[in-house]
Amino acid sequence: MPFDVASWWQFFAVALSSILFLVDPVATIPAFLVMTDGHTQEHRRRMAKRAAWTCFFVLGGFGLIGAQVFKLLGITMPAFRIAGGLILLLIGIDMVQARRPSTNEAPGEAEEGAHKEDVGIIPLGMPMLAGPGAISTVMVLIGPTPEWWQLLLIFTALAVTAAACFWVLKAADSVRRYLGETGIHIMTRLMGMLLTALAVQFISGGLLDLGFGVKR
Repeated sequence: MPFDVASWWQFFAVALSSILFLVDPVATIPAFLVMTDGHTQEHRRRMAKRAAWTCFFVLGGFGLIGAQVFKLLGITMPAFRIAGGLILLLIGIDMVQARRPSTNEAPGEAEEGAHKEDVGIIPLGMPMLAGPGAISTVMVLIGPTPEWWQLLLIFTALAVTAAACFWVLKAADSVRRYLGETGIHIMTRLMGMLLTALAVQFISGGLLDLGFGVKR
């Protein structure tokens, strides 16, 4: 593909918004504070950094092996786009209702994490940040035969998302005081609406690729 600033920017905007909204570090703040309650600020900073790195490597790793998984299991990209869209739809519906998606956080995980000394990798980095929705989205975005520029933009989006996770979790106390529970719920609902629209786009694109409907 020739260099096209508009197309590159549009692809990057879709990749960044979908990945960042699915990872949703702001919604992880309450669980992060519970799991690090009683620890020093330095410990929280270390856990935030570890969680951010875990999120980056898990999403990037699954994205890179996605093409091989498709070939090994005989999964077509349209089928995976539909499946990924359904997962996004369920997550989006949860977020519109200001609920933490159950695919990212199972009941009791935050309380269990409060008894662990190191929560940066599990459960914070995965699955709370790098959950099934974010993993499937990265795999769909990269696809079976990605162009070099797509990989560059997706990994740039992953780096920006990981950096946002670190800074949000590092300043979790301040962010929670500034936004409050109401502010966090409003942001979650807005992100849920955008994710729901993205899910419909994934599903409709997959159906069109399978021959259902007419491409415009």
